[in-house]
Amino acid sequence: MKTRRKRDLPQKICATCGRPFAWRKKWEKVWDEVRYCSKKCSGQRKPPAT
Repeated sequence: MKTRRKRDLPQKICATCGRPFAWRKKWEKVWDEVRYCSKKCSGQRKPPAT
């Protein structure tokens, strides 16, 4: 099995802080639903624009 480098993993931009974050094994099954890079950012999420 080949080792994957972090730079080769899929990335997203955090909806709160705007920083890029990489795929993690714990997000393997829910990667399409992940929007925040951390619990801190998900707790500080911005309210939806009306």
